Amino acid sequence: MLFLAISSPLPTRPSEARDQRKLYWPWAQDKLDSGLARFFFARTGRGAVALFDVDSNETLHRLLTEWAEMIPAEFDVYPLIDPEAAQAFLNEG
Repeated sequence: MLFLAISSPLPTRPSEARDQRKLYWPWAQDKLDSGLARFFFARTGRGAVALFDVDSNETLHRLLTEWAEMIPAEFDVYPLIDPEAAQAFLNEG
């Protein structure tokens, strides 16, 4: 299951979150290495975007909770369909 997650960190001074933000990238790399994510990008200014590839909503919930423990944020989450599946659906009938 593919989910696009867009984080909007809670308003604090960037300098106050620096140490926690340093923990984010190794955490993200672990998710890439384990196949739970396909990409992570930093947003200009603040926040990040991730594409998670998970087996359940519970796994997604765990990942977003881990992320929010490091960097408190609100998340916009969008379920996605990969292009091949979307095209296959169109060709079914």
